[in-house]
Amino acid sequence: MEPPPESPRDTPSVADAAAEFLSLIGLKELEWCLFAETLAVVAVGAPPRDKAEGQWWMAAQWAPYQREGEPVQSCILVQTRFRGKRDGVPASSSLKAYVTWQLETLEQEEQERLELRPHPTEKTTHIVSHQHGMTVTKTLQEGEAEPQCHSFSYSRAKLRARLLEGASLLLLRVLARRQTMPPDLVFPAINSEGDLCTCSYSALGIQRQAVGSAETEVFVIERAVHASTGATAVWHSSFLPSGRLAQLMQIGSPVLMLLQDESILSKSGLSPSSPSPKNPWTGRRTWSSTPISWTGRHCSSSSHMTPSPLLRNSSPTSGPLGPPLPPLGLPAPSPAPQLATLQLTANKAASTACPVLFALGKLRLREGRWS
Repeated sequence: MEPPPESPRDTPSVADAAAEFLSLIGLKELEWCLFAETLAVVAVGAPPRDKAEGQWWMAAQWAPYQREGEPVQSCILVQTRFRGKRDGVPASSSLKAYVTWQLETLEQEEQERLELRPHPTEKTTHIVSHQHGMTVTKTLQEGEAEPQCHSFSYSRAKLRARLLEGASLLLLRVLARRQTMPPDLVFPAINSEGDLCTCSYSALGIQRQAVGSAETEVFVIERAVHASTGATAVWHSSFLPSGRLAQLMQIGSPVLMLLQDESILSKSGLSPSSPSPKNPWTGRRTWSSTPISWTGRHCSSSSHMTPSPLLRNSSPTSGPLGPPLPPLGLPAPSPAPQLATLQLTANKAASTACPVLFALGKLRLREGRWS
């Protein structure tokens, strides 16, 4: 099947500017963005707002990735999960992506499920990169009917500086910690349908926002996905200076994702009524080399691609996206470190709120591997 047409805004000049911007993101910046967080899902305009109807969870951490005939490489595993209601119908969605520290996507899978009665609907979009470009496989299953599958590919020439969803979520955390960005920041992208598009980012400035019963300052970023067909999808994300989300909202959606844990403010070096310090975050990052399996529903395709070992050898009993994620109400547990542990020194602005940690260990990148 032929791939969908490009977005009118998707030009070589956009790719050049995006590639230059990505080249300036350092490894250390990304290390600060590796953590797990949970937001409560509430209905827009339906009091009380502290009554959660679901949860949204995201985590980013180092993880090994290997394909047949290639050496293991260390990359960033990005996972998200949503549970709630859409138009009154119970719904869930998940994302799992392996991304290099240059924000190039090696493999990604998005899944969405609507509990429609009597025939629940499940949609999966699996994307994998290879030496010739990138292959997209889309699967739709309605009730007990046979899955409907089709695949298409993009050449490598069309993938320069192109962001997928997992990489875009990491970029948002980087921008949130910087609290500044160019006025016209646009990236070539691929949306959740696997179509070529562009994604723009705009700073909406510092605003006051409630977190539980408290109030604090947040940095708001607008992200818009512009497809060649259909309406533009727009999200407003409100961030604490640590890069943690305080609020996430898709414009026009009946649901809102909110941070309700006020203890996050003290962990970020904030008091409910004080302005944000310049260096608010102190904490600990742990990375593990424990292999992570990844399964998916696959169908025959005209593509020449061979599924990666992570997909091909995984257990069918582990579910459509591999082993189950941690409970959405709790942060993702950190596995026992096998590579290195880096503890970051607390700054003076946060010393009254968090214990002082001293650097223990050293993380090195050598020949594409962590040692």
